[in-house]
Amino acid sequence: MKLSLPKNSKKIIRSPFVIKLLIIMFGVEFVKGAMLVSVLPVYMRDELGLTAYAVGWALASQYIGDNFFRSPLGWIIDRIGYRTVMLLGVLFTGLSVLVIALTDQTGWIIVACVLLGIGTSPLWPCVITGATAVAGDEAGGSMMSVIYMSWLVGVGMGPIVINFFIISRYEPAFWLMGAIMAAIVAVTMTLPGRRASREIEGRLADEAPSKSSEPLPERIRAYFRKVGQSLHASRLLYPAMFIQNFALGLLTPVLTQYARTVLHLSPQQYSYFLLAGGAITVLGLIPIGRGVDRYGTRWFLHAGFLLAAVSLPVLGYMRYLPLVLVVVAVVGLGYACIIPAWNALIAKAIPKEERGAVWGFFLTIEGLGMVFGSILSGRLWDSFGPHAPFLISGASLVVLFVLHLLIIRRGRISLA
Repeated sequence: MKLSLPKNSKKIIRSPFVIKLLIIMFGVEFVKGAMLVSVLPVYMRDELGLTAYAVGWALASQYIGDNFFRSPLGWIIDRIGYRTVMLLGVLFTGLSVLVIALTDQTGWIIVACVLLGIGTSPLWPCVITGATAVAGDEAGGSMMSVIYMSWLVGVGMGPIVINFFIISRYEPAFWLMGAIMAAIVAVTMTLPGRRASREIEGRLADEAPSKSSEPLPERIRAYFRKVGQSLHASRLLYPAMFIQNFALGLLTPVLTQYARTVLHLSPQQYSYFLLAGGAITVLGLIPIGRGVDRYGTRWFLHAGFLLAAVSLPVLGYMRYLPLVLVVVAVVGLGYACIIPAWNALIAKAIPKEERGAVWGFFLTIEGLGMVFGSILSGRLWDSFGPHAPFLISGASLVVLFVLHLLIIRRGRISLA
């Protein structure tokens, strides 16, 4: 299948602003994926002797830091622009890498995980707000596919590449991550400031936020009441957003442990398995994104939820490596269907005004799923065995499939 985008989508993606956002997305997610998937779980288990539950809490602290700031940062983006918000985030991310590189104390590692979460919290609100504002409704699915391709390539290549730098020492891996963060800082400095950001959002460059004599907390509450009244979404969308990321959060802390302690893969072999699943997902994103723009999200989500719901429990019980590779590929295909369709679905529920704040709010709901999934994941592993997180993740996707059917029936979002 030829991977091509509609002409208007190609023009949008060649926009310097969008290219910069995608580069930043790739670099930050490369470092984050390397840290969370390949470095910290193995380091904390093998070097510090911590339980899977403790590892899950450490990784959850990253998601807590991320989600605590997502909603307010979306609101702030709408008012001060992309450059300042993203630059602070990138600097915090680089600081977290530095702290982990220089310490072997559990407390400081947890602090670094929180810093990593705070640093990455502006990423998704900035990228999705800016890219979807440029793309408009007619190319939403294609733009979501490109955004998630940048994310997947980054978060997938991070663990894969970093494993080849972890032979007997971690220092080369930290040097690589530090160099990448330095390059991302340079790109971030070229993002638009407040005036240009408001132009991108389709507002008048000289428009100023409305003045009010009301106290700031009341103005914020009134703002979110107005946003809530303008949302075109079934209330079932909120638990659905939580569950979708809860299913992922169950797997993040245990994937590396499963590969190393159950399948007995070397870091290099594990990289090849990650590459297999990631390649299927990435190759499917653009054609499926085009399909979403043309045919709607309904059937892609049906197929994706069911494929992932069946294959994840099978993966948890599978020990024969050739079949594990096949199952990983099926999981990748399922998420290739889910990713562009799910985010195009959510984008339809977001009002064009105050886009950043609403994306931040929605991403916070999704991120809470990652927090609780990460915490529960380690407990399930320690109490019931390596298969348990995979089993519950698959069951969560079955629940999500049912919620999706109910959302369609209520018809609050156009899914056709």
